[in-house]
Amino acid sequence: MAPPARYCVPGERLCSTEEATAGSGTYTRHGFIFSSLAGCLERRNEDSELPVVSVVRDSESQLLPNVGAVVTCKVCSINSRFAKVHILYVGSTPLKSTFRGTIRREDIRATEKDKVEVYKSFRPSDIVLAKVISLGDAQSNYLLSTAENELGVVVARSEAGVQMVPISWCEMQCPRTHTKEFRKVARVQPQFLQT
Repeated sequence: MAPPARYCVPGERLCSTEEATAGSGTYTRHGFIFSSLAGCLERRNEDSELPVVSVVRDSESQLLPNVGAVVTCKVCSINSRFAKVHILYVGSTPLKSTFRGTIRREDIRATEKDKVEVYKSFRPSDIVLAKVISLGDAQSNYLLSTAENELGVVVARSEAGVQMVPISWCEMQCPRTHTKEFRKVARVQPQFLQT
């Protein structure tokens, strides 16, 4: 039976550099190896004489959106300056709790930013692919962008409650009523499609 895993906290001294070599999740200082994150201590013997010491994050820990990550979010509300969203996925990983984000009018499209109208790009309850551009602050939360062609609305429902079909980069159509609505439509790449 394996011994229980030792849990480490950031800054905790693990051992000397004479006993082991530093692996992922660790750093060395003054001849000692320290943990750089919270997680479980792992000691592996590889090809070298000394074992490799690393700290591995708990797989149950909360994943956080970081700058540059593509996120899936749901539009909660819109006004003339921005759309408020709840972030549901980072990449293809569902989040345990939702994070709030903002897509500003100037971050919706890459071109003709001054002509963008938020209500012609998103509607409440739309599902949107966006990229995190800033961690924001206490008021604005995560700042998101849909300026790339691959980003924008991926799922939208019409007034009739039917999932709409994209017909161009700026319009979606209801298959039942054939009414068209403006959206900032994403050109979805296969890796972002949920199966």
